[in-house]
Amino acid sequence: MRLDEAPAFMRGFVQNIILRRAVPFTGTAGIRFDVLTPERVEVRIANAHKVHNHFGGVHASAMNLLAETATGMVVGMNVRDDCTPLAKEMKMAFRKRATGGLRAVATLTPEQCAAMQASDKGEVTVQVTVTDDAGVEPVECEFTWAWIPATPRKN
Repeated sequence: MRLDEAPAFMRGFVQNIILRRAVPFTGTAGIRFDVLTPERVEVRIANAHKVHNHFGGVHASAMNLLAETATGMVVGMNVRDDCTPLAKEMKMAFRKRATGGLRAVATLTPEQCAAMQASDKGEVTVQVTVTDDAGVEPVECEFTWAWIPATPRKN
């Protein structure tokens, strides 16, 4: 919500800087955050040399990072502030060769959002769709996230 204080033309830029500082590896890979709402997160990655596989396409690990970032962000926006989200399980099935860059869209239902706010512990399976620049879904994936009470930091 604090991002709303920035001028509209700067919000995307500022948002990406803040999120890349919070999760540095997303900046290393060049992930861009396009949509951030409690029910939907869209992120993308360009078909850049730094994320290439030996075929010149987006590497499988970068696809995983993209899907994990989208699902983790949507979960992170919904768990209570006194809880910590943790990736519990991921399933990825590589179906086709990707063309160009990729976009991941992770969504939660209102019921899933409410469950995360109601309990300090639980798990949720997050729907995520990854598509390439041609509109093809090169990978099918599913992420299960858990959340647990945060432990106080020791000084």
